[in-house]
This record gives sequence, structure tokens and C-alpha cells, in this order.
Amino acid sequence: MGTEDVPLDDKAKRMRDLLSSFYSPDPSSTNDASSNHGSLDAIDTTSFDADQYMNLLIRKSNLEALLQRHVEMAAEIKNIDTDLQMLVYENYNKFISATDAIKRMKSNIVGMETNMEHLLDKIMSVQSKSDGVNTSLFEKREHIEKLHRTRNLLRKVQFIYDLPVRLEKCIKSEAYADAVKFYTGAMPIFKAYGDSSFQDCKQASEEAIAIIVKNLQGKLFSDSESIQARAEAAVLLKQLDFPVDSLQAKLLEKLEQSLGDLQLKPDEIENVSVESNDPKQGEVSDSIPIAAHEGSVLEFAEAIRAYRVIFPDSEGQPTKLAQDLVVKHFETTLLYVKGRISSGKLLGVLRIIWTDVLLMDELLSEAVLPGFSLEAAQVALKQYVASTFTYLLRDISDALLRVNVSSKEAAEELPLQVALEASKKAVLQGSMDVLLDFRRLLDDDLGLLVQLRDFIIDWVQEGFQDFFRALDDRFLLLSGRKSSSSQDQDLTGAHGEKVLAGLVLVLAQLSVFIEQTAVPRITEEIAASFSGGGGRGYENGPAFVPGEICRIFRSAGERLLLHYTKMRTQKVSTLLRKRFTTPNWVKHKEPREVHMFVDLFLQELKEIGSEVRQILPQGLSRKHRRSDSNGSTASSRSNQLRDDKMTRSNTQRARSQLLETHLAKLFKQKVEIFTKVEYTQESVVTTIVKLCLKSLQEFARLQTFNRSGFQQIQLDIQFLRTPLKETVEDEAVIDFLLDEVIVAASERCLDPIPLEPPILDKLIQAKLAKWKEQNPVTP
Repeated sequence: MGTEDVPLDDKAKRMRDLLSSFYSPDPSSTNDASSNHGSLDAIDTTSFDADQYMNLLIRKSNLEALLQRHVEMAAEIKNIDTDLQMLVYENYNKFISATDAIKRMKSNIVGMETNMEHLLDKIMSVQSKSDGVNTSLFEKREHIEKLHRTRNLLRKVQFIYDLPVRLEKCIKSEAYADAVKFYTGAMPIFKAYGDSSFQDCKQASEEAIAIIVKNLQGKLFSDSESIQARAEAAVLLKQLDFPVDSLQAKLLEKLEQSLGDLQLKPDEIENVSVESNDPKQGEVSDSIPIAAHEGSVLEFAEAIRAYRVIFPDSEGQPTKLAQDLVVKHFETTLLYVKGRISSGKLLGVLRIIWTDVLLMDELLSEAVLPGFSLEAAQVALKQYVASTFTYLLRDISDALLRVNVSSKEAAEELPLQVALEASKKAVLQGSMDVLLDFRRLLDDDLGLLVQLRDFIIDWVQEGFQDFFRALDDRFLLLSGRKSSSSQDQDLTGAHGEKVLAGLVLVLAQLSVFIEQTAVPRITEEIAASFSGGGGRGYENGPAFVPGEICRIFRSAGERLLLHYTKMRTQKVSTLLRKRFTTPNWVKHKEPREVHMFVDLFLQELKEIGSEVRQILPQGLSRKHRRSDSNGSTASSRSNQLRDDKMTRSNTQRARSQLLETHLAKLFKQKVEIFTKVEYTQESVVTTIVKLCLKSLQEFARLQTFNRSGFQQIQLDIQFLRTPLKETVEDEAVIDFLLDEVIVAASERCLDPIPLEPPILDKLIQAKLAKWKEQNPVTP
């Protein structure tokens, strides 16, 4: 059996065991055999027991296994013998090589000791000769060193005597650094011997140094000098122990003065504008010397940088100066935008400021001026947006106040219509102009505005929301429904009652226009040009809510229209109150004509009709007339009964007529007196007439009439039927209310006997003819 049949691991393990047994005969280095006595692997241990192994092998193996084990052991013995032989041969060769190497080393070392002894003798000889040379030259060396020290001292003395001349030469050549170097080098000698041996030299040197200090101060404050030269002058002054704190204060004061010169002036800002041909390429006009201004700003920035180099311990004072310039620019701009300016002028001012910021930022990047200017620009731009809406509100108020014209001027034109059209234009066109101005700010490529674009969009949207709320408050103020403060007195002025009532009607119709036309148009423009934003935070909701504005002005229009009817009704009611409270109705004389209060009443209605025709549109033609089957008026009822009851006595006729009137009321159709006021001429006039007749009825119930007084009321009311029916749209309600007035007067009459029909008709016809002559029907 060959060796290749044995596994590699077993062979390596066996080789290690052989080497271990060869080099370590100590049994303690091997494994403890006691633990392997009961195992067939114990054959490789030093404590191998052949008898025990054979007994265990015979007990555990059959005959075939024993034969197989015999063959394996024979092969292993052969392999072990071969490995042991090879191991012996290898170790023998190594021993022979080591022996040869030792022999060669021994032969090479022979003679080295003799050479080392010769070398030591030569070293000792050199050392002895060197000691002899040093001994012989010691005294000369000491003398030379002493002469050298004397020579250096003489040079120093000569330098001190030559110092004034040297300083003069440095002054002429402006070599101040060398002069300071020479003087500071001589300072220890001057401090030690300046009052005795070198007194004259010290005095001459100090005079020269005084000139140098003066020249350095001049160079430090000279704007023509470079930053490096000025910084070098400050360093040299510090080396001369000159107090630079005062110089620092003076230089800072000078910078502050130049800061005031660089600040934008209101008269200069007024002449600044941006050409409007192309907003993105707009250039500042040449109304002010822009190039000179930029040059001054550059010089200012250079001066600040020089200040920082000269005085590195300035603790942020230069940075504060640069920031102060930006603050002053925006403070001036803030005052400027409170006036009425265009976006072109504002862009021109912002462009100048931003250019200054960028110029200074190139030299003073540590001041972070762009970020600092953004905060100030937010305040200025927000103020500009607010001021723009304030002036828009003032324009609308001025247009509305055109109603306040004299009676002569009003007779020649339609003041309410003019005021309404002007106010509509002020609201819609003014809003469009405002949006156009703001759009120019968004379209400009100025870096400052680009970074604030979202904020501008939010401010515009918030501005419109606040503007319409303020406009609603202004409507309340102009209508008299809200008390005006002292600051609003100049705006509202003192309105006459007539003009104020017309103004309220204009405000009502303008509210409808804002709700239906202006707000949708403005919403479209904002959605097209001012969408986005988000600077205010989405959690706060949208800045512009058109639905809320529409609700506000829808409600405002209804309130103002009701307020107009109330004001007109109160004025007419005052006239009616005077009519009923002035005479003594118990002693009233027999009526001969329609009373003059009827003319005054109709004149008021004519003025009301004139106002509503200027402002409100005509409504649909829907006259309410009484049907024959539903009853008739008190006068028609009395006319029907007149022929049948001519023979009755006056008292019986009056009582019968009163009874019939009450019975007729039971069969009259039910009519609505108080209805919603619509935005039409007929609706407003009808509502006012109904309220006035209702007031007339109540006034009649508060008086006591004699027969003549009742007849006068009858005559007046019967005359009003014809002109009122031509004015109002609901004849049924007017007939009903006129009948109610007659009934109320009859109930309060001591002797309710009406006028004879012929006399009543005659007086009414005469008055109608006269009234039609004075008031011709206009087409």
C-alpha cells in the first residue's frame, strides 16, 4: 500500500507528532493518555499499552475488521519509517552548514584586534595635539573676542550719533518704516543714557520722530492713500507708542460724516425714475449723478475696509456703519412711499439702494448687507402697497364727493349720475392701475424684488382685502350711519341733507357695481398675475377672499338703499308733521282749495324721482290695479251711492258713508304695504310713498277735526290720487293707504260730513289743471 493512500491531514498530524516526540521527550508535553485508554486512538500516545489495545480491538472488531486493521497498520509503519529517515537526513544537512559557517567566521576575525589597537593610538595622539593648540591660542582668542565686543559697542554709539541724520533721510524719502525701526532700536540706549551722554542725539531724534508722527497722521486720514499705506501708518504709530484711540475716534467720526453725505435726499429721490419701455431692462434716469453716487459708495466701502484693517479690534463698528447707510436709505424711502408715487420711481430708488448694497457687499461681505437690506425692504414695500391702496380709497371718496355741488351747478347737469360714473371708474380703473403698478414690481429682475416676490403677492392680496373692508367703512361714514372721527372731517366735509341723501343712493348703487362687476374683474386679474405667494403661511388661509367681499357689499347695498328710503321718508314725514301740528283743526275754516303742503309733498317726490332716475334703472312695467270684482275705493263707493242718497240729511249721509267705507274694507283684496326694496326706480319711489302715507295716517289719528278740517283732509287726499298713481307702481296699495287716511280723519272728526261731490270735483279739477300746467309731462 503506497503513501498516497494516507489522507493529507493524517500525514501532517503524524509528522507533528514525530517532531514533538523527537525534540520533546518530556511526556508532560503530550496529551494526557489517561483520557484515551479506553479508545483505539491511544496507539499514538507515549503511554500506549499494547495488551490493553489488543484486547479492546479484539472485543470491538470482527475477523474481517481485524485483517483490515492489520493491513492499515503495516502501511502506517512503513510510512513512519520513511518519514523518520527523511527527517534525519534534513537535520544532518543543516548541522553541516552551520559548522561550515562557524569555521569561516573564525578565520575572518583573526588580526582584527591588532588593527583596533593601532587606531586607538592614533586617536590619542590627535587629542593631545589638539589640546596643545587650544592652550597656545587661548589668550589670543580672548583678546579677539574682547575687541569684537568693543567694535560692536562703537558701532552702536556711532549709530546713536548718526540717528538724527538717518531719520532726516528717511523723512525725505518717506521711508517711515525704516525710521521707526531705527528709533525703536535706539530706545533702550536713550532710556539708559538719554539724559547724560546722548542728550543731544535724543533731542534731535525726538524732533525728527515728531515730524514722522505728524506725517503718519496725515497719511492715516488721507483718502488718496491706499488702504495698505494707511494701515501701515497706523501700525507704525502704534510702534511709536502713539495713542491711536483718538485717531480711531476721529476716523470713525469722519466715516459717520461721509455716511450723512451718501444718504439719499428727498429732492434727489423725487427725480429718480426707471424707463418704462421694458420693465426688465429698466435703467435709472440721468436726473441725478448716479455714477458719482456709486463712486462715493465705493470710496465709503473702501474707507470702512481700511478702518477694519487699521483697527482690527473695532468690535463691529465698520459693519454697523455700512448697515446704518442701508437703514438710512430705506428710512428715506419709507417717508417717500408714504406720498403718491409710481412704481417706476420706486423701482429707480430700489435699484440705487440695491446697487449700493452690492457694491459694499463686495468689499464688506462680513456685514451680510443683502440679507440685512431684505428686512428693511420688506417694511418699505409693504408701506408702499398700503399707501397705494390709501390713495385709491381717497380717489374713490373724491369721486363720490362730487355730489357736493351747488344748486346752480346741479341744475345744469346730473350730479348724482356724474358722481356714480366717476366713482365706478375710480373703483375699477383705479384698481386696474394699481395692479399694473404692482405687476411692474413683480416683472422687474432686480435681485431685491425677486427675493421678495412671494411677499409682494401676499401684500397685494391682503391689501385688496383690507381695501374693500375700508371702503365699506368709508361708505358707512359718508352715508352718516357711522360717526366720523376728527381725522375724517376733512374727507367727508359737511353734507347738506339733500346732497347726503343722494350720496347714499349713489353708494347703494356703487355697492352693487362692486359686487357684480369690480370684484370679479379684480379676482380674474389677481388670479392671472398675482397667483402664488405663500410668504404669510398657508395656515393663515387665503389672503384675498372675493366671496367675503361680495357678501359685504351685497349687504352694504341693501342697507344703504334702505337708509336712503328712511332718510327721504323722514324728511317728508317732518313736512307732514308740521302740516298736522300747526293749525287748529277744531276751528278750521271751510276748504277753498288744496292745501299747499300737497305741493310741497309732490315737490319732494319729484326730487326723489329725479335722484332715482339718475342712479337706478327702470323696473318691469307691472302696475297693480284694483279689479272691479274685488271692490273699489272709498271715493268710487261714495260716487256710486251719491245719486241714491242725495235726499238724505247730511248727518245720515256721513254716517252711512262711514259705515259703507268700513264694510268696503272687509271686501278689499289683501295688499302688502311693506315689501322689500329693489334696485329700481319704481320700487324705491313706491316704498317712500307708502311710508309717507302711513305716517300721514298716523298723524291724522293724533288730531281732532271739525267738519271743515275733515273736508280739507278729504280734498287734499282726493287730489293726491291722480299724481301719486302716475308716480308709483302699485296703485292698489296707494288707494288703500289714501282710503286709510280718510278713514282715520273721519274717525277723529266731530262731524264727519264730506264735501259735496260737485264741489269736491270742481276743486280737484282746478288744482289738477294748475298742477299739470306747472309740471308738464316729460317724455
